[in-house]
Amino acid sequence: MTLSNSYAFSPTFGECVLQAFNLCGIRPSEITQEHMQSARMAANLMQGRWSADGLNLWKVELVSTPLVQGTSSYSYDGSVIVMLDAYISIANGDGTFTDRIILPISRSEYATYPEKSQQGFPTVYWADRLLNPTVTLWPVPDGNEAYLRYYAVQQIEDAALTNGLQLDLPVYFLEAFCFGLAWRLAQIWAPEKVGQIKPLADESYNVACEQNVENSSIFVSPMLSGYWRV
Repeated sequence: MTLSNSYAFSPTFGECVLQAFNLCGIRPSEITQEHMQSARMAANLMQGRWSADGLNLWKVELVSTPLVQGTSSYSYDGSVIVMLDAYISIANGDGTFTDRIILPISRSEYATYPEKSQQGFPTVYWADRLLNPTVTLWPVPDGNEAYLRYYAVQQIEDAALTNGLQLDLPVYFLEAFCFGLAWRLAQIWAPEKVGQIKPLADESYNVACEQNVENSSIFVSPMLSGYWRV
């Protein structure tokens, strides 16, 4: 058996646009600048929808923010869709760190705290999801903590047609991208194909999402002692 020994398949955004139009029954020779403008808009709207739909594992990054004594709120990048697990790193003095998990709270819960300037070891955080978002710690860092570290789901990078740029997607989402884009473009350029393409787009997206998970075990141990009186 002779194989390619290659794992480099990564078509450009332009190539995926051509494939999407092919699925709509529109040949490359028929595509105009107006078609490409529609494709760019539809692709980026779809990627925005995907960012909102679920946890895109390939876009999870670990973010480290230095902490300052007496400072409770810290800005973070607007490209962060959602913060996941967060913890405080304490410097041990030998180049290593001890990490302690902290938990998320809501705006309403933070509002109930009577002394928001109280200093101590942070145990909770409130992510204020504004256009310029911030994360607020409580208690306020007292200077014994080095970093706030958290896993963040980043926005999928823009789909751009210039200079043969590729897509910010893993290979198992490429088919879903082409079918999803084809369905959106068909609504404009090939309405008669919408009903045919929609189930294929849904199937491709669902298959990709089934792979977009972490394989880990969950153990549930019920406490039975509370049901019995001695």
